[in-house]
Amino acid sequence: MVRVRVRYEGDLRAEAMHEPSSSRLATDAPKDNEGRGESFSPTDLVATALGSCMLTIMGIVARRHEWPLEGAEVTVDKEMVADPQRRIGRLVVRFSLPDLPAEARAPLERAALSCPVHHSLHPSTEVDVDFGWPA
Repeated sequence: MVRVRVRYEGDLRAEAMHEPSSSRLATDAPKDNEGRGESFSPTDLVATALGSCMLTIMGIVARRHEWPLEGAEVTVDKEMVADPQRRIGRLVVRFSLPDLPAEARAPLERAALSCPVHHSLHPSTEVDVDFGWPA
């Protein structure tokens, strides 16, 4: 079990602390929801978690097979909806991956799509993934 402590600082801002490492991060409500948008919003962290989880699980598989994944990047665009409640409606995930052997592609794609964050999202949240392998 990992514990994260979150303290409300006021003015729609919070500070989170990851207990095992004491790492900290701040959140702020987004501008379109009464905040200043000066830091990650809580829903931004969901998008961040998805992208970093997918790359991490791919990294585990790549390391096992000695496929060089260093330099791989992912962007995640978060689209909010209000139907009838404000929530994440869609996450658009776009990878920029190094040129790896053809046999690496399917296992790495399966790894990304099996990440725990992806499986933890509500089924009504659309996730659109493009791996963008080099030609």
